[in-house]
Amino acid sequence: MSVTRIPMTKKGYQQLCDDLERLKKIERPKNIQDIAEARAHGDLSENAEYHAAKERQSFIEGRIRELESKIAHAEIIDTSRLSSDKIVFGASVNLCVVDNGEEKCLTLVGQDEVDLKNGKISIHSPVGKALIGRRVGEVVKVTTPVKVIEYEVINIFFKNEG
Repeated sequence: MSVTRIPMTKKGYQQLCDDLERLKKIERPKNIQDIAEARAHGDLSENAEYHAAKERQSFIEGRIRELESKIAHAEIIDTSRLSSDKIVFGASVNLCVVDNGEEKCLTLVGQDEVDLKNGKISIHSPVGKALIGRRVGEVVKVTTPVKVIEYEVINIFFKNEG
């Protein structure tokens, strides 16, 4: 059975590691303390604080397992070393909407790095899938849940942000 690698930038990988460390060193110990304090209040069957703390514990432990798995399967891609005349993971792309001339700049990232406000979209999104492998000058039809949009690829570049 082959293990599926999860592509991500160095910055995205570091964010996962930071989140994992915060959960293990801050959130988990605080939660253990919250459970102990709630236990001290007596009858656990009707102790809302205790049940809330146990529910939080379940969430924290699940998130820790999820992050550990993602980190273990990470394929770190150093975008500062990339160059291509085709759109690939980590590329930033200037696009022009064919219908109205609106320009957009998007960066293709892994699912854990998506930040729509800053133009970071998943390579697995409809737009990301449509852009992969395209070159400057090509017109790309993107089918979204709402409508079909045509983009012209204006420029492909790589930011040095890891």
